Amino acid sequence: MFDLRPVGYVIGLLVAALGLTMLAPMVIDMVDGRGHWPAFAESAVITMLVGGLVALSCQNGVKEGLNIQQTFLLTTGVWVALPIFGALPLIIGASELSFIDAIFEAMSGLTTTGATVITGLDDMPRGILLWRGILQWLGGIGIIVVAMVFLPELRVGGMQIFRAESFDTFGKILPRATQIASQISAIYVSVTAACIVTYILLGMSVFDAFTHAFTTVSTGGMANYDASFSVFTGPLEYAASVFMLLSALPFVRYVQMLNGKWDAPLLDVQVRGFLYTVIVLVIVTTILLTKIFPHHWEQAFREALFNIASIISGTGYSSVNYMLWGPFLVTIFFLIGLIGGCAGSTACSIKVFRYQILFASIASQIKKIRAPHGVFTPKYSGRPISQDVLSSVMSFFVFFILTLGFVAVALSFTGLDFVTSVSGAAATVANIGPGLGDIIGPAGNYSSLNDVAKGILTFAMLIGRLELLVVYALVIPAFWRG
Repeated sequence: MFDLRPVGYVIGLLVAALGLTMLAPMVIDMVDGRGHWPAFAESAVITMLVGGLVALSCQNGVKEGLNIQQTFLLTTGVWVALPIFGALPLIIGASELSFIDAIFEAMSGLTTTGATVITGLDDMPRGILLWRGILQWLGGIGIIVVAMVFLPELRVGGMQIFRAESFDTFGKILPRATQIASQISAIYVSVTAACIVTYILLGMSVFDAFTHAFTTVSTGGMANYDASFSVFTGPLEYAASVFMLLSALPFVRYVQMLNGKWDAPLLDVQVRGFLYTVIVLVIVTTILLTKIFPHHWEQAFREALFNIASIISGTGYSSVNYMLWGPFLVTIFFLIGLIGGCAGSTACSIKVFRYQILFASIASQIKKIRAPHGVFTPKYSGRPISQDVLSSVMSFFVFFILTLGFVAVALSFTGLDFVTSVSGAAATVANIGPGLGDIIGPAGNYSSLNDVAKGILTFAMLIGRLELLVVYALVIPAFWRG
């Protein structure tokens, strides 16, 4: 008989911990004296009570290891349960969102997508703004742990290529996850603290510095203002660009740096590939902007750097309405959102390493066509790529394209136009945030969409954040019989 108790125990603990974090925005609202703090107090009590009771009721089923079915279910269950409870302050609080809107916002926060249905952010209580930032920050560190501990062992999407670097965890997931998470958490907190201090030194208010650092380092992109990051200019854009790019690099490399291997990031082939891609895109975009608009080269460079860093990392901030940059650059922005950052980072989308494996496989096939009797083995970082990794990566690309198409078609059936449907599908499956067009583009948001469309996009954010195959496996009967 399938034992749900180990899964319930971990989910219960995480739900209770989420309830504890609700006390921070509660205190902020109490200090502001605007009367909104009871919403967080009620939500915290409900969340901690439910989470604690679930954990206690499942405690007698805890064991050292989890089987593969339990691990898949746990990985998905966490990202289903947390947005439900994370939505409570948004329903009860000053934002007074409907159930579907609140779930959309909470899912967007925890998956670090950054799409929002809230308007009037400039006048929103600070507790709500802080809560959105906390959700993104928690989601950012959560997905790093999932990417470095669970996904390599689940052998989905080619992530098993990083198994040796994310430690031997299978069969010992709970205790080993604690050890790995503690190392990564120290780095994550340190980078966040550095971002906060940098923002304050460059002129942000203390509150804005905290919330924007949370959403920068998590590459989430939920800002405190309807105009997103465009309310900040100059040095702050450069600082945000640096931290977005740093957060799109594998955090395990920072752990290695902490242990004395200072050149670890630059030795990583996907890090080099990611940085080369960003450099080329920024140069090309800067040149085009100076030719299309009467931009000074510094302004063109700054806008190109910031917005490319934001989109390719999946942060989703915008400093300008790049829909006005012309169809060529808009197309580039759509495509770079489907590249993403590095595996083991807070960044989203397909990830650089999968493209590198794909290109290595294509190059190997081309060589084989030229020399049919030759033996050509695709390599990644100097090592031969195993057949199971190749199959996993190819399967991921197929499922990603199919999912993108399915979500786009489903959105079109809700009455959305072609651009909104396709870009909305890409923005949520790839966890980018803003789409294209007048409705969900960088100058808009998702508030005007109907509930069915929001429900579709909420599910798209979930499966996209969990690398697709983790969720799909749960609906295959053969998986449960294995």
